Amino acid sequence: MKKNTFYRLIAAACLTLGLVACTEGFEELNISPTQPATVPAEYVLSNVQLNALLTEGTNWWQVGSWVQQWASGSLSAPSQYQEDRDIYETRNWAAHYGYINNLAQIRNRLLKGQEESPNGRTKLAIARINEIYIWQRMTDFWGDIPYSESALPEAEIILTPKYDLQQDIYKSLLTELDAAMSKLNASDISYGNADLVYKGNVVAWRKFGNMLKLRMGFRLRYADEALARKTVEEALAGPIFVSNADNAAMPTNPQDGFALGYHPTIGGYNGSKELNQLAEPFISTLLAKKDPRLPRIAEPTENSKKAGTPLYRGLGVALGQNVTINRDDYSYGTISIYNDRKTTFPYLFMAYSDLCFYRAEAALLGWAGLTPAQAEGFYQEGIRAAMQTQPYNIPADQITAYLATEGKLAGSAEQQLEQIMTQKWISLFMRHYEAYAEWRRTGYPKLTPGPNKGVTNGQIPRRAVYSGSERFRNPDEYTTASQRLPNGDTYLSRVWWDKR
Repeated sequence: MKKNTFYRLIAAACLTLGLVACTEGFEELNISPTQPATVPAEYVLSNVQLNALLTEGTNWWQVGSWVQQWASGSLSAPSQYQEDRDIYETRNWAAHYGYINNLAQIRNRLLKGQEESPNGRTKLAIARINEIYIWQRMTDFWGDIPYSESALPEAEIILTPKYDLQQDIYKSLLTELDAAMSKLNASDISYGNADLVYKGNVVAWRKFGNMLKLRMGFRLRYADEALARKTVEEALAGPIFVSNADNAAMPTNPQDGFALGYHPTIGGYNGSKELNQLAEPFISTLLAKKDPRLPRIAEPTENSKKAGTPLYRGLGVALGQNVTINRDDYSYGTISIYNDRKTTFPYLFMAYSDLCFYRAEAALLGWAGLTPAQAEGFYQEGIRAAMQTQPYNIPADQITAYLATEGKLAGSAEQQLEQIMTQKWISLFMRHYEAYAEWRRTGYPKLTPGPNKGVTNGQIPRRAVYSGSERFRNPDEYTTASQRLPNGDTYLSRVWWDKR
């Protein structure tokens, strides 16, 4: 009951963000007896975390299909390499800028002037780290976006903000992240339970900040190697994650609980079965490697279970609008995990396994004082850590047996990178935006486009298109940004760091 009340307060807070009196002399009439005149920073942070962090696990019908973990059917135009910017992209764009603008209220209004005060300093830093996390997802997804002229104080709002270059956004985010981490102070007042991830723990947020910095550093590997190496080495100097105990995860509610905070995969499970089939490349990889996570990810096909010979089979991606299939011949998510209305598990969005795979990559490069000989150890630790997380909880003996066959790195540095990234791709299941970004960054695993040509001539999209509303709301800046893209505002244009 207490949790439900807390989430209702968050929802109420969301409705009041940014509201100002619009008439003069009617102040008393505008005072609500049930809603606070000023929303506490705690409610704003909780609301954004609840929505923005769980968003990382949604969009399986678009991003999850592009990275070939899910095989959304003809109900989803983007999964068929067809644009639908006036529905999917417009809603996604608006939601993300909503998260940013809400967090900006903390620094622009709610805690303004308390930047060096124990009452506001650490709260502002934690909110800023959350904001940077969202900004990075946005620029990775769309490329150049309105950044420096967005999320401004009310008196400085620019209705037609310019689209900043992605390379400039990245440099700014790195500077802002360092500044935010430097302000974290364990003696300050923090968010406590209103911080749904780390309960206001300063040490945990500093580790998370360095994980985010590490992610950004590697994103730059093929676009600006010098800056990438500098950033990676600074992040690895720590403090940083040391085990799964440091993982960043959002608590979620069972489906029989209050309507906010479902696990993204569980929440989407009861939608159309056409949007919940597992993709053939993903299932085939798990089968080929005899991965013990498979039964915790996918269900044997309905028809094979009825025949008494259960088997797993993934559905092809981007098959087109007119292909008729029997969905009972293909696997969807494990019923006992994703369709149990009374249980759930936290949604993981930054993990110790990420660190291990990054360290393996850094070792191949000889960065941060590491050597190629160390790469295999980090690689194995990444697999082990990923298998130990919920909902897998793979026993130690099964992990050891798996590593005996899949834990050896072999071949050239490039071949070893392919092995590392294939395991990382598996570990990023349910983390669709990150899996998609890492595939674009490295080119691994090697994915074959589906047969439907769509608007990409049969190529997997390299970015999302801009919101349909931007063409009318901000036409000049939209046009300028579109003209900078190598193939215009299309799925085929690459973001700045996508060089492979």
